[in-house]
Amino acid sequence: MNILMLTTHANTGGITSYILTLGDALTKSGHKVWVVSSGGNCVERMEALGIKHVKLDIRTKSELHPKLWLNFGKLNALINTEKIDVIHAQTRVMQVLGTALSAVTDVHLVTTCHGFFRPRWFRRTFPCWGEAVIAISKPVAGHLMTDFKVPEVRIHLVPNGIDLDIFKLTNENKRQQARQLLGINASPLIGIIARLSDVKGINVLIKAMPTVLKAMPTSNLVIVGQGPEEDNLKQITQELGLNNKIHFKNMLNQPQDILPAFDLFVMPSIMEGLGLSVMEAQACGIPVVASKVGGLIDLIQYGVTGFLVEPNDPEALAERIIEALRNPEKLKNMTQRARHNIEEYFSAQRMARETIKVYEQHSRR
Repeated sequence: MNILMLTTHANTGGITSYILTLGDALTKSGHKVWVVSSGGNCVERMEALGIKHVKLDIRTKSELHPKLWLNFGKLNALINTEKIDVIHAQTRVMQVLGTALSAVTDVHLVTTCHGFFRPRWFRRTFPCWGEAVIAISKPVAGHLMTDFKVPEVRIHLVPNGIDLDIFKLTNENKRQQARQLLGINASPLIGIIARLSDVKGINVLIKAMPTVLKAMPTSNLVIVGQGPEEDNLKQITQELGLNNKIHFKNMLNQPQDILPAFDLFVMPSIMEGLGLSVMEAQACGIPVVASKVGGLIDLIQYGVTGFLVEPNDPEALAERIIEALRNPEKLKNMTQRARHNIEEYFSAQRMARETIKVYEQHSRR
């Protein structure tokens, strides 16, 4: 099968990780994958995996931006020349572009809904979800039906998967290497890898740290990532007098190189489609505390595969972090069960198999 994936850019992030993991698994299964984007720092990795990348100037947040339609002819030619069987759009802008391409080329459009969106007038009037829409978690599927009135028959639940050959269980050697990479050798070391945006609730985690430090004074927090909230988060850290306890690091390395440094991974999201970084942490055997929101509930059974806490509550979050760090034996059993859960339900191979089934139902007419 020949598959064309559309995305605005190929820089580090959740959607790019999804494309890399899915594209790699599809290629290994004998399918051919093209990705069209405006380029980015992950193009080299894509091409190394056998995914063909085509760079076009299509990065925009506006569905009506002229640059999209100036490249329409090139995309049309690519679809016809390479005999594309299915178009797979990853963002709202690409859904609109994909809908137009599908109408002209007679190739079916599949989309993936990666999270939660405001039901704005334009999106409701021109939904552009394609013949089939992949939801990455049960809450996202419910969001599509409730807020956008997408018929249940068109929604396919296919959770994100991760490459378990990359995200392996942590050992002491990996832990020391990761801590050297970060330049931090404190213990216990609490960590998060995420885009620094308001929906990730990182401000809540920072505000929880004074309580954590009262109970466990040697604790340190590492925040890995970049985003629009970076300056605000650093200001909160400074106001709390925690500059020597909270460390901000740019995402210069792959998550699998950083995760082994952490004694505990925390994801205090306000909203979360599924939680790719939580899955990666669990696959590496890192215990997790996360908000009881969105798809995180699909990943964590409280006290069995991790700890859950109500969102936007610094004191409750601090209590859960302290509880986790004070129970190392419980954490050991918990991380083993979490890893097994990822292996069974959230592998890249399973994601690829389920996605291929969707493609086969909605391939070239």
